[in-house]
Amino acid sequence: MPNQVVIALGSNIEKEKNLPRAIELLREMCAVTAVSPIYETEPVGLLNQPNFWNTAVLIQTDLTASQIKQQIIGTIETRLQRVRLPDKNAPRTIDADIVLFNDAVLEYDGGDGRSRPIPDPDLAKFPHVAVPVADLLPNFPHPETGEPLGQLAERLMAEVVIEYGRSPLTAVAENVPD
Repeated sequence: MPNQVVIALGSNIEKEKNLPRAIELLREMCAVTAVSPIYETEPVGLLNQPNFWNTAVLIQTDLTASQIKQQIIGTIETRLQRVRLPDKNAPRTIDADIVLFNDAVLEYDGGDGRSRPIPDPDLAKFPHVAVPVADLLPNFPHPETGEPLGQLAERLMAEVVIEYGRSPLTAVAENVPD
């Protein structure tokens, strides 16, 4: 049975071109079963940069998390000319992260010797990750906490709205622009 994997995508350099292209490349390399709406979000960390477009994509694959990172995400980042700068929050053509891998809690090697956790810790921290993922799997329990992803996203959104007085996300499109 294939693995059910959620990949979060974000872009703030030519985002109108790069985010749809990343989804197109995913469709060429694996079975894409669902794509969340696209949201425009303010940057986190390094604030003086353009807003991001974020989405989440549900794929089915027989690949391991390490293979997805190296073969699929690595290819997308190369094709879209992702440049890694010392500040991990710097502007980028594409950012792609494995957020969920089935209901597993694990660590995997991304091919650079760094261990990465699944579920991605950002899922429980940031609305720009949680909301698109919850759009795909609202009733799916977070693998570590058991909290349904829809509730997790609502809670994070409410916390940010209380803190900043406004929503951190604006829906851009229900579907990926052609």
